[in-house]
Amino acid sequence: MNDSTLSSIAKSLVPANYLSLANDARHERDKKIKLLLEQRKLPQEGWNESMVEYFINELALLDSNNFPSRCGVGEREARVVCDLVRRRHYNFAHGIGRSGNLTDAQPKAAGSTIMANLTNCLVRDLIQAIGIANCRQAVVVPLATGMTVMLCLRAIHAKRPQSRFVLWSRIDQQSCFKSIVAAGLIPIIIDSIVSSCDNGNGTKEDQPPSVTFATDLERFHTKIDELGAEQICCILSTTSCFAPRSSDDVVALATLCQSRDIPHIVNNAYGLQSTHALHQINQAGRIGRIDVFVQSTDKNLLVPVGGAIVAGFDEVTVDTVARLYPGRASGSQVLDVLMTLLTLGVTGYRRLLAQQKELYHILQDGLTKIALKHGERLLPCRNPVSIAMSLETFTTKQCRLEMIGSMLQKRGVSGCRVISPGETKTIDGHSFVGWGAHSALSNVPYLTASAALGVQRDDVDKFLTKLTEVLRKFRSKYVEGE
Repeated sequence: MNDSTLSSIAKSLVPANYLSLANDARHERDKKIKLLLEQRKLPQEGWNESMVEYFINELALLDSNNFPSRCGVGEREARVVCDLVRRRHYNFAHGIGRSGNLTDAQPKAAGSTIMANLTNCLVRDLIQAIGIANCRQAVVVPLATGMTVMLCLRAIHAKRPQSRFVLWSRIDQQSCFKSIVAAGLIPIIIDSIVSSCDNGNGTKEDQPPSVTFATDLERFHTKIDELGAEQICCILSTTSCFAPRSSDDVVALATLCQSRDIPHIVNNAYGLQSTHALHQINQAGRIGRIDVFVQSTDKNLLVPVGGAIVAGFDEVTVDTVARLYPGRASGSQVLDVLMTLLTLGVTGYRRLLAQQKELYHILQDGLTKIALKHGERLLPCRNPVSIAMSLETFTTKQCRLEMIGSMLQKRGVSGCRVISPGETKTIDGHSFVGWGAHSALSNVPYLTASAALGVQRDDVDKFLTKLTEVLRKFRSKYVEGE
């Protein structure tokens, strides 16, 4: 209701002073929305649930499928037969973008268009606020990270049609590798090298060659000289992955790409929750070259799986990716992101980041104590989310170490990975020695656990308790029983 409608309400229905108070509250809500649309900045403090729903419902009413005079005779009229589905999507059904661009406006869906473009602005504002101040453009893509990386590769290849190769710093996640193959390009796998590792106290110490890995910058230089810079579509690096994999030296790779005029894509899958990754990307974009960096919406914004954020330091490259998307896109992921961001605000997201850091250290301390009790150790790497603990004293001929993971899973623990050395996996004709450990040099069995964004203290405490029980039972039954 607007002022005109409210002024027509008879005093016999409600006393004028009561109506005035209610109207003041409505003005306050509308003022928040007005500021949001004008400034296109993430609110400092999050909105409550009723405020978010009020805004979302107002946007949905701007789409033609919700017009009172609706008379649709086209082939796509946002018709939804199941009321549960309609309510689940808050009456949005047109999707976002048009046939060839994620950011194009839709004549039938003014509300959906506002929702999509506003969400992109808020995501960019969040990225700037938490550490990448130089970010100039961000677009929410309704595809998970691997498919979004593929889209970025295709967009860059369109500008370098003569190129064939992608120099890829190895991580053992199939989606990242398959994104290269799906893009029709040839992956050149650059394995890690043995190096020293920062132990977290500002000093360096030599580590066993099986656990400390670093970006093989020399190999990147050699491959560029061997293949020719013009034949390389891009370098694909990674900031975040399972331990003991640390972040690539993104700054050095960005400098290399700048000097050799080679595009650079950064897989920043869950890097928005890492101040180190954010600093690396911001610095790399300032002194070197990063064309786009890609991050998952579910990992970084705690929404259902299915979306990713393409961001960059210039609008042209990011817009090129958006224009490559074929057909109209789902608006579900954008809606999830918008409602989540408005609920959190900048303060709420910073609170989540602080909680993640605190619980990471609690998990790290707990695993350190468990490791010492069993004569094991934490594998050193610079990874602010994932932690790896060795399992060397649990090796036995009676049972595979993966049983530890199964025992944990039966006790309700999810996300814990157990890696044994020597595993080989073939993907699309490419063999990976030491699959799961991110390097052929790995020879230490280990398990990983993560304190990712959104983890709760109860999760960490229960995991440490259950891990203690599982390791005790495994040792008693399979190791000491030999």
